[in-house]
Amino acid sequence: MNPYALLNPAIVTLVSCAFLPSSREMTKQRPANPNIVFILADDMGYGDVGCYNPASKIPTPNMDKLASQGIRFVNAHSPAALSSPTRYGFLTGRYCWRTRLKEGVLIGYDEPPLIETGRPTIASVLKSKGYETAGIGKWHVGLNWQTKDGYVIQDDQNNWSKNPLVNQENEKHIDFSKPINGGPTELGFDYFFGTAGCSTSDPPYCFIAQNRTVDIPSVMSPDSFSKLPGFGPGLMAPGFSLTDVDPVFTEKAIGFIKDHQNKLPDKPFFLYLALSSPHNPFLPPDFAKGKSTEGPRGDLVTVVDWSVGRILEVLKQYGLDKNTLVIVTSDNGAIKGANGHKSNGDYRGFKANIWDGGHRIPFIARWPGKIKPGSESSEVISLTDMFATFSDLVSAKVTDGSGEDSYDILPAFFGKRQENSDTRVRVFHSGGGFFAVQKGPWKLIDGTKGSGAGLKLLNEGPSVKTGQLYNVAEDPSEKIDLWEKEPGVVKELEAILEKCKSVAATNKIQNSQIHE
Repeated sequence: MNPYALLNPAIVTLVSCAFLPSSREMTKQRPANPNIVFILADDMGYGDVGCYNPASKIPTPNMDKLASQGIRFVNAHSPAALSSPTRYGFLTGRYCWRTRLKEGVLIGYDEPPLIETGRPTIASVLKSKGYETAGIGKWHVGLNWQTKDGYVIQDDQNNWSKNPLVNQENEKHIDFSKPINGGPTELGFDYFFGTAGCSTSDPPYCFIAQNRTVDIPSVMSPDSFSKLPGFGPGLMAPGFSLTDVDPVFTEKAIGFIKDHQNKLPDKPFFLYLALSSPHNPFLPPDFAKGKSTEGPRGDLVTVVDWSVGRILEVLKQYGLDKNTLVIVTSDNGAIKGANGHKSNGDYRGFKANIWDGGHRIPFIARWPGKIKPGSESSEVISLTDMFATFSDLVSAKVTDGSGEDSYDILPAFFGKRQENSDTRVRVFHSGGGFFAVQKGPWKLIDGTKGSGAGLKLLNEGPSVKTGQLYNVAEDPSEKIDLWEKEPGVVKELEAILEKCKSVAATNKIQNSQIHE
């Protein structure tokens, strides 16, 4: 099937209506465990969504409705302020800085998988409990590409943006007709359809189905594209459209749900839909142009909302909405909004920053009959917590040493406050590799007085340690730096952070936490 065949929203609606499930299909046996749909936007900020920011210049009716039917977390975070490390953390329940990726993201053909074969992932854990699992959209945690004539892929020393020649040389020798190894289907996903990296800014510009490219990237991207913000020149598959990736992903997700319900209605499913929007280069499809007053980036946020609406629609069509946990969130904070729009609300900083604007995210969950409609939680949660939480949800036993940075926060979904929540340690990581550690109301930023997005400068002088300290309960906008005024708190949090970095399992999941 041509992946571009169902891009017009009007056509999409007609196609959906044509395949409404029959009453016989609607009465098929339902699985005991809930279906799980996890929708991850790319660079969507706390202030982009209307239910978090009434002054948002971006209409988000579907996400707002979802929040009214479920719970809205107001203190949710990504473990990192960039894409690759957050996705790794979500999938494995581990901080990505425990791997070779200490700062930045994965770019180029020289980046093998961050997740080693055999490491448990959310997908493999759920699969072990009888789930059919699907990953659709942006992958961005590394793949093993095969080459022509035994060519050895060169290491670009993570300097791809400044020295693209190495990446271009590697690209010339990639054999796109061969299987791609180390990807989602080897890490617990039964089905995968997506892209290797950022769908609209990282080559190769092609879709991957299972472990092979759908079409061979054989056309160099136009020179005019190189002027787009964040766009990396490279090979494209013929007909690949930067504006159509999320409509394609959405229709593939809908197709997976329909196929699953027609073939395996007695099994639960897990759908991980990793959208490209609103990541640069800000090229919304025609149906979204002008939908926001923030500009093209805001228009792409409406694409996320449109996709959420389409998924909710098909769940309702198939009678799956009652037993499906739907979560909508983002991989990190947003870049600065246009036209006065506060993309991260009143929180300080933006994507890649160590301040909360870099990693505080919207997080909405709905599970009818289980989660109280219109509820709100101020519990601190992280996307790394999904590993332990989903494991608990399906009564899966996780092996020791897996998901060691993941807390079970399932009670928070039901409006319960856990007694030990104030003592839990959270570590955040910036684009430039700086750490922050939060315990209770205190957040310490280590090694910089700045945003943490750029070059590391860990010391102001030979023996002067620098950093920032905030009481985020009293000062959520991180305006009052208490580093010099609270040396005791600084010392305590620095010791905690050093222990976190040096000990492989800082808050190891105990088997007693996850019921057999």
